[in-house]
Amino acid sequence: MDFSNESRVLHRCSAQIGNLLLRSLWHLVHFIISICNFTLDIANVLESYLISSGLLGRYKSLHIAKLRYLAIVIESEGAYQTLKIIELLQWLEAVGVKHVCLYDNEGILKKSKDFILENLDGAILFQDAHENNVLLDQQHMTLEFVSFSDGKEAVAKAANVLFMKYSKSGVTDQNQKEKIFTESQMTEALKTVGSGGPEPDLLLVYGPARCHLGFPAWRIKYTEIVHMGLLKSMNYGSLIKAIYKFTMVRQNYGK
Repeated sequence: MDFSNESRVLHRCSAQIGNLLLRSLWHLVHFIISICNFTLDIANVLESYLISSGLLGRYKSLHIAKLRYLAIVIESEGAYQTLKIIELLQWLEAVGVKHVCLYDNEGILKKSKDFILENLDGAILFQDAHENNVLLDQQHMTLEFVSFSDGKEAVAKAANVLFMKYSKSGVTDQNQKEKIFTESQMTEALKTVGSGGPEPDLLLVYGPARCHLGFPAWRIKYTEIVHMGLLKSMNYGSLIKAIYKFTMVRQNYGK
């Protein structure tokens, strides 16, 4: 009987010691990870400050010609920070970025586009440039405003355009079963409904989520996506660093 009690006590003590060791190990790992993240944050802040101050020479020469079209995704809460967005666009204009697409899920930026355009010298709307070759020749910044409604809703409208065009062609039922729409036909249909803008070379995401937040998927097949953190914490150094890294990457496009 005494031996049985001693065994239970020993087992209980062993279990408690094991739990204590596991908790200690978990806290130790958590502490190490926190220290590493804190160190990385400090290093990034310091690097951003050095870039902003112009003390890091390699960031002074940006091959900005490689960045033909830039997209900026802003989460809905940040989309209300209009002055921050204008400041961001002024930074981009200062380094030579001419063609920018602004996206937020709820279309808040669309409602603020007149105010944004008024505060940018010579900026024009993408829709005012009817041809892509005219767009790329513009000297002033060109802005496109996109929201979630330009995603699924645009695909539905484009599909309807294809359906109506196909129905009017008068082909037989047998041929209809074999009909396959190509990517180029869908692209043309999207342009017809006003949602066929250029594919961005680089997409910057300002928000807590590391995703494109519903940006039209067919426009980012080869797009480089970079998470920039919250818009309220944006800084010039981080922006230049993201653009510099993109311009230094060699992209290979498959067939």
